[in-house]
Amino acid sequence: MKKKILLGLLAVLVIIQFIKPEKNISTTPSVNSIHNKFPANEETMQILKTACNDCHTNNTVYPWYANIQPVAWWLDSHVDDGKRHLNFDEFLTYKLKKQDHKLEELIESQEDHWMPLDSYTWIHQDAKLNETQRLALVNWAKETRLKIQSDPAFALEESKK
Repeated sequence: MKKKILLGLLAVLVIIQFIKPEKNISTTPSVNSIHNKFPANEETMQILKTACNDCHTNNTVYPWYANIQPVAWWLDSHVDDGKRHLNFDEFLTYKLKKQDHKLEELIESQEDHWMPLDSYTWIHQDAKLNETQRLALVNWAKETRLKIQSDPAFALEESKK
């Protein structure tokens, strides 16, 4: 009986290898990227690339194990969730109020140390941010918020409440 169960599980594991989620890989630069309107300095861009972009852009760099099921499904869900909360490549499609709010959340995530997620940094050790890196992200987000808040359209959105 145990042998049949093990063979059944093995068959399921083999079969699910052929059911792959679509990968989050974009081959063209996004016209709606936050960096098109609010560029970051080289240091901050590197921090974003290392610690944020895999889950918060339209282009994920996948590790080798992303081709193995059910890990690939878990990663796909994780990336989809990250992009749903904040997608730097679609940032300029957000209303100004939402842009401001997303940057406010980014600041909170760094001040409270809950991003990047532990489940990401366990495997991506280089994504663990030190205080200097967190401060660089916070400063960039604060500067960007000030630019957004100074946009005349932002005041219009605020007045429509």
